[in-house]
Parts: sequence; structure tokens; C-alpha cells
Amino acid sequence: MAYHVVLRRSAARDLGDLTEPIRRRVTRAIGALASDPRPPGAALLTGRDRIWRLRVGDYRILYLVDDDVVRVVVIRVRHRGKAYRS
Repeated sequence: MAYHVVLRRSAARDLGDLTEPIRRRVTRAIGALASDPRPPGAALLTGRDRIWRLRVGDYRILYLVDDDVVRVVVIRVRHRGKAYRS
């Protein structure tokens, strides 16, 4: 069953700020979340309810998985140094 992947406006802005090679890698990883929302290497963040993290080089994709409606919501795409700040 394929999940529907939705980007929040903040994640879309983050993608626009990336260089083209990094944007391609991150976009490919986001697209892969449709078939496997919890790929190897993904981790549930501690202290944050239902937020997952996926590493793509020095960047982190922060997202929610909603199994009830078969949806992945990408919240942020940030450099690892800034990914976990509110």
C-alpha cells in the first residue's frame, strides 16, 4: 500500500533553499517514503510525539506517519545542526 506524501509549506521552503545536488537526493528520499515510511535508518525522535527522522547526508528529513489515513507529512528538511531546534 502506497502512502500519500504531503509537504508542509515549511518543508517546501527548506527544499528551495538547498543546492541542486542535495535537493535531488532529499527529494528522492522523500519520494521513497511513499512505499516505505519507516525505512532502515529512520528513527522515532525521543521527546517528540510521532515525529520520525531520516538522515540524508548532513541533512535531516523530519516527518509524521499517519497510518490511519495512509499519509506521510514532511515537516522540515534541515541541516543536521539546525534540524532539532524549534
